[in-house]
Amino acid sequence: MKLSREVKTAILVILGIVFLIFGINYLNGKNLLNSTKTFYTEFDYNALTTASPVTIKGNNVGKINDIIYVIETGKTRVSFTVNDELKFSKNSIIRLYPLGLLDGNGLAIIPAEDNQFAEDGDVLQSEVEQGLIKGLSDNFSGIGDDLGSTLKSADSLLLNLNGLVEDESEEGLKHAIKELNATLSSFKTLSGSFNNLIAKNQDSLTAVISNFSTVSKNLASLSEDLKDVEVSKTVATLDETLQNVNALLADLDKGEGSLGKLLKDDKLYNNLEIASMQLRELLQDVKLNPKRYVNVSVFGGKNKDDYEKPEDERQ
Repeated sequence: MKLSREVKTAILVILGIVFLIFGINYLNGKNLLNSTKTFYTEFDYNALTTASPVTIKGNNVGKINDIIYVIETGKTRVSFTVNDELKFSKNSIIRLYPLGLLDGNGLAIIPAEDNQFAEDGDVLQSEVEQGLIKGLSDNFSGIGDDLGSTLKSADSLLLNLNGLVEDESEEGLKHAIKELNATLSSFKTLSGSFNNLIAKNQDSLTAVISNFSTVSKNLASLSEDLKDVEVSKTVATLDETLQNVNALLADLDKGEGSLGKLLKDDKLYNNLEIASMQLRELLQDVKLNPKRYVNVSVFGGKNKDDYEKPEDERQ
């Protein structure tokens, strides 16, 4: 198929127009081959330019299209575009943040943790991050206030010091210097007495230091001896002894063995008590009536005295 000259000219004109439109949009930051979404946000003042970046987590993902001052609300409306494949919540925050001291500002998308994705044309909430310069100015303003208070205190101190120097009474500076000299003299006397005390007791102090050195050596020797002691065997032996004592106490608590029966058997206790009472009565009877148990006759005669019962059997 052969095209006429007019058709070829028309095709070249159309292609030129397409390339012109594409080039103009490309120079304006718009790529017609890539699909994008446009979003809007508002700030109380304008601190952006169309060259300011749009980032998410530090990555450049978009570009600012337009910055318009809305007369009705008194705010600055900013429109920006991001790649169509980028998904984030419509509850995300658009943060205006400083790039540096001389780099201007940028927009950062702070994504929210939900699945309500933003759509093309949505108006997103905004916030402003405090910049370094503003923070420093606030800090310096606070420091200036503190410095003013400090200078006022220093001025009051100097006034009081001048009054002290000019005061010639007993409360003045001369009296204070006199008292300071007296204090220094007393301290000098005290140091002299202390030196004399050390000189007089030098031998005693030397003996004390020598004794302390000897004691420290003995403690060192004792610590070395303690290192050689088999502490584990000693602890094991002590543990075995404690176990035996616990077993013995358990047998006593159960009433096993002679001592256990003595502690637990009431019958044995009662028998011992009865035997003790009978022995006491026997001793009392021997004491009161010895003739019943001991009969000594020189001529082999028989004791004819009858038993005399005491009035009180406990005597």
